[in-house]
Amino acid sequence: MGCVGVITSPSGDNNAWTLPRLTPGPVPFIRRTVAANATGWGYAVCMAIHGDRDDELRLFQTGEHPCGYWSDRVARDLVLDPHDRRLGGLYPLALSWGFRRSGDLVYRPHCAHCQACVAVRIPVARFAADRSQRRCAARNADLEVRITAATARDDLFALYHRYLTHRHANGGMDDHGPHEFEQFLIGSWSHTRFMEMRLPGHDGQPSQLLGVAVTDVTEHGLSAVYTFFDPDHAARGLGTFAILQQIEWARREGLPHVYLGYWIRGHQKMDYKRRFHPLEAYDGRRWHDFDNDLDGR
Repeated sequence: MGCVGVITSPSGDNNAWTLPRLTPGPVPFIRRTVAANATGWGYAVCMAIHGDRDDELRLFQTGEHPCGYWSDRVARDLVLDPHDRRLGGLYPLALSWGFRRSGDLVYRPHCAHCQACVAVRIPVARFAADRSQRRCAARNADLEVRITAATARDDLFALYHRYLTHRHANGGMDDHGPHEFEQFLIGSWSHTRFMEMRLPGHDGQPSQLLGVAVTDVTEHGLSAVYTFFDPDHAARGLGTFAILQQIEWARREGLPHVYLGYWIRGHQKMDYKRRFHPLEAYDGRRWHDFDNDLDGR
C-alpha cells in the first residue's frame, strides 16, 4: 500500500477529522471487531487508486477500542469509506491489501503496539493437503456440498445461533438475532454465496444441514468470511473440511487464492490457519510465504 497519501483534513489540523457513523445502527460484531464506537475521533486518509490522484479512495482510522481477541489489549482499524459507491468493485483489490469484509465494512487491523494479526491466503495451485487434512476429507465423504444464494433462512439462523451459543458463549456475538445475522454475513454489494454441508436424507427424509461456509467470490479468489456448524458434529472437523472444499471450488473456477482472513500469533482459535501449506502472509507491503518465526511479531 505504498500509494497511501499524507493524512490531511480540510482545516489542516490532522486531528480535526471526525469519523462518521459507519453503520445506521449498533451492530455487536462490528463494535467488537472493528470499532467500539464508530463516532469517535479518527483520521481520513487518501489513497490514490493505480496512482491516479483524481480517483482517490478515502480510508478512516478508528479510535482505540477493546480488542476482540485479547481482553488485555486495545485495537484500532483502517476502514475503507463505506459510502464509496465503488466499494464492490474495489473489494478484490482490498483483499490483496490485507483487508477483510464484515457486513458492508471493509477493514484491516491497524494497531499502534501490536502486529499479531496477519492476513493470510492459500495459493490454490501450490496447495497440497497433508495427512490429517486427507483424513478429514475422507471422514466427511458422506456429505453433500451445495453452493446456494446468500439469503437469510430460518434453518441457517437456527444453526448459526446454536453454533455461537455452544462455541462462543459470552463472546459478544451469542445474542445475535436474525437481523444481526443478515447484517454481519450478507453484504449489500458483495458477491456472496453460502457453501452448505449436508448429511443426505434417507427413506424420504430431507437432508440435514450440518455447516455453512459464508464465502465471497471475486476475480482474485474466494474469501472465507465465516463458517459455522452443528456443535454435535464437531468431531467431523467441519471447519477444516470447509476450507478444503473452498480450495477445490477455487480450483474448479480457476481462481488463484483462498483468503482466510487473519492468522493471530498466539491465539489458539486462529492457529488452524497455518496448517494449510503453503500459506502466504501479507506484511503491509507484499505477500510472501508464511514464516512462523517472523510473521505476527
